[in-house]
Amino acid sequence: MGYPKDILTSRSIIKPGQYALIAPEGLVNNVIPGFENCRISILASPKLGADFVDYMVTLHEGGKNTEGYCGEEDVQCFVYVISGKVKAKADDQEFILEESGYLYCPPGVKMYLENMESGDSRLFLYKRKHQPLADGRKPWVVSGHANDIEYMDYDEMHNVHLKDLLPLDVEFDMNFHILSFDPAASHPFVETHYQGHGAYLLSGEGMYNLDNEWIPVKKGDYIFMAPYVHQAAYAVGREPLTYVYSKDCNRDASL
Repeated sequence: MGYPKDILTSRSIIKPGQYALIAPEGLVNNVIPGFENCRISILASPKLGADFVDYMVTLHEGGKNTEGYCGEEDVQCFVYVISGKVKAKADDQEFILEESGYLYCPPGVKMYLENMESGDSRLFLYKRKHQPLADGRKPWVVSGHANDIEYMDYDEMHNVHLKDLLPLDVEFDMNFHILSFDPAASHPFVETHYQGHGAYLLSGEGMYNLDNEWIPVKKGDYIFMAPYVHQAAYAVGREPLTYVYSKDCNRDASL
């Protein structure tokens, strides 16, 4: 990386328990046991106020995790391929995932990752404890490519588009979505809700309302939004503002 070329500044904003905007320029490497020949940055975590952990993973040539990731009986995980090509396994099920490819592993199922490129592959990785149903019904392994899923209109607006990456069945207590705003589009209102989000911006630029502060965001940024924090977006510029994000769902609030 070398010496700085200017005065040290950052666009990142960190407000633990509320929200965070993490610009890619400030990410540092974290060593995670089992991951070989890669660079990993921990984004959201319980230390920030999240009930999940998000990572940005760059698998270099030969990068892999041969020991497996997660696999605990109460932990689920999800990976989304931002760029490149990886071989992903859910225990003994194997998938080849290219850009927009994803894999969900339910509790008790280990995820294995291996870079198939001669260069880098970049991944958005997530884990969260699972809240089981009383009747014993469980989620299952899911894989696909977001580019193969048709957009639907979001909240009856033709210029805002949504994709659900996981089934909406009640067995799943979380989901991943892709939300895309055409230039000049926005949320229909400023949201205040029980769910928390971790979002990675895939394209575009915009203004994001976080706790009633309007903050400029762009491709490559990561946003953490805690429950009940005001949130909404406007897209600006010449291309859609698009992000992939997690959401807890299908469960009552605990006392």
